Amino acid sequence: MTSVPFNRPVVRLRPKAEARAIRHGFPWVYSDELVLDRRTGALEPGTLATLEDAERRAMGLVTVNPASRIVARMLDRDAGAALDSAWFTKRLTQALALRERLYPDPYYRLVHAEADGFPGIVIDRFGDTAVIQPNAAWAEQHLDTLVAALCAVTGVTNVVKNGTGRARGLEGLPEETVILRGDVTGPVPVPMNGAVYMADLLGGQKTGLFYDQRDNHAFAARLAKGGRVLDVFSHVGGFALAALAAGAQSALAVDGSEPALVLAEAGAKAMGASDRFQTRQSDAFEALEAMGAEGQTFDLVVCDPPAFAPHRKALDAGLRAYERIARLAAPLVAPGGSLVLCSCSHAADLTQFRAACTRGIGKGRRQGQLIHTGFAGPDHPMLPQLAESGYLKALAYRLDA
Repeated sequence: MTSVPFNRPVVRLRPKAEARAIRHGFPWVYSDELVLDRRTGALEPGTLATLEDAERRAMGLVTVNPASRIVARMLDRDAGAALDSAWFTKRLTQALALRERLYPDPYYRLVHAEADGFPGIVIDRFGDTAVIQPNAAWAEQHLDTLVAALCAVTGVTNVVKNGTGRARGLEGLPEETVILRGDVTGPVPVPMNGAVYMADLLGGQKTGLFYDQRDNHAFAARLAKGGRVLDVFSHVGGFALAALAAGAQSALAVDGSEPALVLAEAGAKAMGASDRFQTRQSDAFEALEAMGAEGQTFDLVVCDPPAFAPHRKALDAGLRAYERIARLAAPLVAPGGSLVLCSCSHAADLTQFRAACTRGIGKGRRQGQLIHTGFAGPDHPMLPQLAESGYLKALAYRLDA
């Protein structure tokens, strides 16, 4: 351990705070666990500080935001670490090494926040372009150093800052999307699972594409060969295009966003599957109800909604929404067909989500087998001490005849 800089502020845990959990790898300190005296409360959001336990023993280097419920985030277990170019380069090099071992092409999540040692930072790579989501105050302050190291380590020439989303609001950060380096014009084609996706890196959801579903796309596509597919909450064609690439007879993508469906159509065209692909712009619940009333059925139905339970206060309402989705979707599955239901809600754990889906299928007057449980791909590693980093769940059911 290097010596602690003499001019770095010190923040201290309360006597009853969970110091043991933090020592064992938990990366966050909540506002009720830290001594928030006048000095600490006056620190600028993003300030680097030494974290001490109640006995004044150094625990590591943290970034502090007194305005946030997560008042401190662990950056380094070495309290004397310097947040310089070498620090960023080392961690980015480690992150890149994992992804290059996993994927032959440079299309993946390069940095998955705390799990890659970058609290509150997400970086997705699209060939020679990277999109950064700096969702914590410290990331904004060190953005120039991060971008320089990112370009040096990966060789990307274009960098976009996507400063949108709920997480930035919780940190008191403004929303903005800007090009930090290079140039980005038009949607970027992304090859994945044999399909081609068109990612809008400047105006799309999140960073423009959801890499986390890659493995779940691939599994669902195996169920779709030769069949008719319905992909609800499709975004830019996630499950639908993967199914077409695997030999599905046809696919219908449903989403409320016209721009997303335009990108889905462009992806289908790029992979030569336009003649088997259709879109329907609609509220998902309304579309499911309408197709049920019409008596439509599909061999594979997939529902991949946004987070219905992004926080604990929304949990009950979110679980009811997942149950409703399952209830409306189940009757649309042809006898012996498959139903895939997904959740990206932090607050709803796997057991709760599975129970809600199973109840909904039953209320839809169907029964079946749970044949697969999927999670985010390995470019979205989970920090074992932080349950929130393992947010994605995908359940595949084979419904009765």
